[in-house]
Amino acid sequence: MRALALITALAAAPAAASDMSSSITDRLILPAFKDLASSSQALAEAAEADCSAKSKTLRAAYGAAFDAWIAASHYRFGPTETDSRAFALAFWPDSRSKTPKALGSLIGSEDAGITDPAGFASYSIAARGFYALEYLLYDPELSAVGSPDYRCALTRAVSTDIAATAQAIAADWEKNYATEMRVPAARYRSEEEITQELLKALTTGLQVLDDMRLGRPLGTHDTPRPNRAEARRSGRSLRHVLLSLNAMEPLAIALAQKNTELKADLAHEFSKIRNRAETLDDPVFAGVADPASRIRIEALRQQVKDLRSLVSDRLSPALGVAAGFNSLDGD
Repeated sequence: MRALALITALAAAPAAASDMSSSITDRLILPAFKDLASSSQALAEAAEADCSAKSKTLRAAYGAAFDAWIAASHYRFGPTETDSRAFALAFWPDSRSKTPKALGSLIGSEDAGITDPAGFASYSIAARGFYALEYLLYDPELSAVGSPDYRCALTRAVSTDIAATAQAIAADWEKNYATEMRVPAARYRSEEEITQELLKALTTGLQVLDDMRLGRPLGTHDTPRPNRAEARRSGRSLRHVLLSLNAMEPLAIALAQKNTELKADLAHEFSKIRNRAETLDDPVFAGVADPASRIRIEALRQQVKDLRSLVSDRLSPALGVAAGFNSLDGD
């Protein structure tokens, strides 16, 4: 009887995994990229209507589209990796300040090629995407340097490029990749490989949150780096922490499946981190340079590390897979 029960459980496992991957694909991934595509199109339309860096409508559209990218950005596989689309949308961190240099060069030379969307898509990724547009809208120097007409054209070019890239990602997911995630075929040979991909999306997202969104501005106690905070010019650094937490929690809970104790523990850890982040009142992590405030940001990062440990020590074994390597490993 025990042997029969074991065989029955093993036979049911692939179906359960298939249900999980299909649910995550249909309820989390596809809506995230659909939202990114629609909000990015609204951004392009807003830039076409008013390309002024001070335009409240354009800045609001930029914020909504950027929110959508942060909420989807941990699904960094498949269509987002095709043609380096993720980097084209979000070239960050930019440790060598390539973005302001690339934008400054375009503005200084008034490169006419930016008016051709297909041509602009071949330009350096440092001059494309949300972080480039942030400079054009919020940086005191780049939002005012050169010809206003050319800056306007460049703002529209970047916005149109973001919309086209987001649409390409969403279309690839809808037409092709979603099927790959539902049933193993050519790309994934087993349900375990699909599960591993989804787990890697979660662990990579948490790594970005830990090492980059919090670790970069924290620097060291002797050398804090507040100027390395993500999207600080637009005041979005802390917002990105909260957006990514809110987007990754449903994925983590879905991966835990019917393990109610693990789901509860994951939800508790996410809630603790969210609550601490919401009480910081430090939108760009300027407090990393102040000993009293720094302690609170370090505590936030430690809670993220605790969550990463929970995922690696309990969620991964429960799924029977390891997250494997990601594009951040070894950097």
